Amino acid sequence: MTSAAAVPTSLLRPALNTAHAAARVSVLAPTNKTHLGNLEHLFRNRGALESAAAPPVQPVVRRRRQAPLLRLPSFLKRARGDVAASIAAQEEQVDLSPRLFQPVPPDGPSPRGDIAAAWQRLHGSDGWRGLLDPLHPDLRREIVRYGEFVDAAYGAFLARPDAAPGDADAVRVPLQDPAYRVTAPLFATSSVGLPSLLALAAPCAAQRTSLVGYVAVCENQDEVRRMGRRDIVIALRGTCTVLEWAENVRAGLVPATDAADASDPKVECGFWNLYKTAGDGSPSLSEMVVSEVRRLLKKYEGEEVSITVTGHSLGAALAVLIADELAGDGGAPTPVAVFSFGGPRVGNRAFAERVEARGARVLRVVNAHDVVPHLPPRPGGRWYADVGRELRLDSRASPYLRPDADAGCCHDLEAYIHLVDGFLGSHCPFRANAKRSILRLLKNQGANVKQLYISKAVDMRVRLDAVDMPGSPLGRLGAPPSTVLECVH
Repeated sequence: MTSAAAVPTSLLRPALNTAHAAARVSVLAPTNKTHLGNLEHLFRNRGALESAAAPPVQPVVRRRRQAPLLRLPSFLKRARGDVAASIAAQEEQVDLSPRLFQPVPPDGPSPRGDIAAAWQRLHGSDGWRGLLDPLHPDLRREIVRYGEFVDAAYGAFLARPDAAPGDADAVRVPLQDPAYRVTAPLFATSSVGLPSLLALAAPCAAQRTSLVGYVAVCENQDEVRRMGRRDIVIALRGTCTVLEWAENVRAGLVPATDAADASDPKVECGFWNLYKTAGDGSPSLSEMVVSEVRRLLKKYEGEEVSITVTGHSLGAALAVLIADELAGDGGAPTPVAVFSFGGPRVGNRAFAERVEARGARVLRVVNAHDVVPHLPPRPGGRWYADVGRELRLDSRASPYLRPDADAGCCHDLEAYIHLVDGFLGSHCPFRANAKRSILRLLKNQGANVKQLYISKAVDMRVRLDAVDMPGSPLGRLGAPPSTVLECVH
């Protein structure tokens, strides 16, 4: 998604980390079938070169089915067979059901499975032990649901990119779950500003305070009973403005406390500034969140309540800062969980240890081919550290996405939700009964979807919206410029 002030993903220069791009047997692209089929031929050629250097011998008549000059070890034969079987299974899995191309309606209340007895485990009370690989179906539904809360944060910003704290009543958040009600919009303020000449030339880009997310609470009593508690959600979008980009690149570590001891927890300077900087006549993001959460906890005092913080990219980093503060805020112990998508590293090892010691539970959803979770870099394991548990996905496992999907697709929020919806386990193919429509994927990442599905969408005369997607072979299967490219960290 882009906006007037967004920065295209072409500025995301770092190459994908090839150490994390090793293809698994279950996710090899169909073209590898040819490569593996020629492996024996490669060994033959190698044997021929070796024999060419030897003294001349009696010519041998070549048969049509000559035995290999260099026999494959048994474990390689088994691996080759597994690869062929995996590719065949993926080819048989191709799904062109019309349901995949139906418009995405509001999903109504969150999934109807009763999770009242298990919600604590689903929100990390025991570190998601035994739930991630293979991925528990109820946890999958929860992650997808929270991803859609983040998508609503993007939608709210794109509808009103110029919104200010004084316009809070005019902010409209397109929630997909009607069981929740938005109680407060959230704004973040950059500590830096554009030079005066640039500010005059681009007033929108010079806006220091921007709508970054919202707080919502479940008010449907049936849903409260189904979930086993009243859920407070804090959802945060990723980078969408020039000044947020400027903060992102300030990768130096600053103390996350008032103390100056070098051993104290430290976090990335830009993230900390966006979290703690107050605007002109408006409080900081930190103050907004803490104030609203305290108000809601007081309102629902005596009930079982959970606090769930979710975000994508920059929003994922801010989510960790929020969880750290709320978990350490004192008062009645309220469970705080984080579900983050494509989030960068936030702070040093001492900070990560403090987050976990305070009881905040962090689940990082990471695409193996997304560069953002590897930023800021940590040479030799120093300076920065990951927080919490990781759910590792692989965009090459999707039968719908091209295996050479670009960096923007690998970081796209809808691509993340799509991958979660299809993930069974690290050694399993994409879930054959995944029911999520791929229309959003076509709208956001049409150039990275396999031609088979693009052609099927054209044949079905699917129309994403009334605006063409520039350069898309879908013609009218386009999207507004603001939704073509996902904002990135």
